[in-house]
Amino acid sequence: MNVTRRTLLGTVAACLSAGFGFPARARDDWPSRYVRMISPYGAGGANDISLRILAEYLGNRLGQQFIVENRPGAGTRLANEYVAHAAADGYTFLYAAAPYATAEALFGKLTYDSRKDLQPVAMAVMAPIFLIINAEAPFKSLQELIAYGKSRPDGLTFASPGVGSQPHLAAELLFRDAGVKGLNIPFRGDAMAYTELLAGRVDATLTAISTALPYIETGKLRVLGVASADRSPLYPQAPTLREQGFANVVASGWYGFMAPTATPGPIVDRLQQEIVRALADPGVKQKLLIQGLEPRAGTAAEFGTFIDDETRKWSELIREASLKGE
Repeated sequence: MNVTRRTLLGTVAACLSAGFGFPARARDDWPSRYVRMISPYGAGGANDISLRILAEYLGNRLGQQFIVENRPGAGTRLANEYVAHAAADGYTFLYAAAPYATAEALFGKLTYDSRKDLQPVAMAVMAPIFLIINAEAPFKSLQELIAYGKSRPDGLTFASPGVGSQPHLAAELLFRDAGVKGLNIPFRGDAMAYTELLAGRVDATLTAISTALPYIETGKLRVLGVASADRSPLYPQAPTLREQGFANVVASGWYGFMAPTATPGPIVDRLQQEIVRALADPGVKQKLLIQGLEPRAGTAAEFGTFIDDETRKWSELIREASLKGE
């Protein structure tokens, strides 16, 4: 049988109009096998743990395995690059983290285009960061901390997880808006930062409340505030830094799902809907809150706007502070 181009196009158009096109099949059949979720960090951290909580829910609901694959390194760029270049078939997704929005400003040209090679699927989780000091420090409030920094030639010292991390960037915002000198001291993990803080060798840190809580409850550390836009349900007694006169000092860790750009729209829509459903599940919410994480459902469009806003905000600060990734 001799099939002409016009006949073929007509057949495809008829199928689409009848609801039998490829997007419909992609939507109805997905997932027909296991789905890989790529974490840009190693096992055991907040990104990995929250992804495993969501992957378990999605697997139970959709009847296929959602496998967490850890690809740490290069400030999340290895995982970002891997998914950016992966097959756009709906079976590989990235669980992106906050450094996604700052990588280009910190490191220059990347091996992937964050705007063209990947598309947002859904916002998932916020990780609020709290301003913590040694409870025996000579300052007891944020204003006293700032005054203390201004009284010293070298200003304040802040512990952070690394150059360009959200805690570091939040500290840089505070230094700028408070008009105080500041030095970021990176540590590998919260434990080392707390050791230095408790020893009085650094003035403050910005960190997750879940890891600091044991020290707070025993009276060794004190919370001065939270850097998020609103008070956190994780520790609502902590005022925001905005409430204390620093309206621009807003920063949180965050995680959300992204896919290779050509991933079929119906699959993206389906996964987005299922993630929203997961984050509304009481069991999932409780598991996340225990980890010091706030469920924060959002559509693909909302997540895309959020990433654009984060990229503009932090890129400007990185340029102003002359920060370079390591």
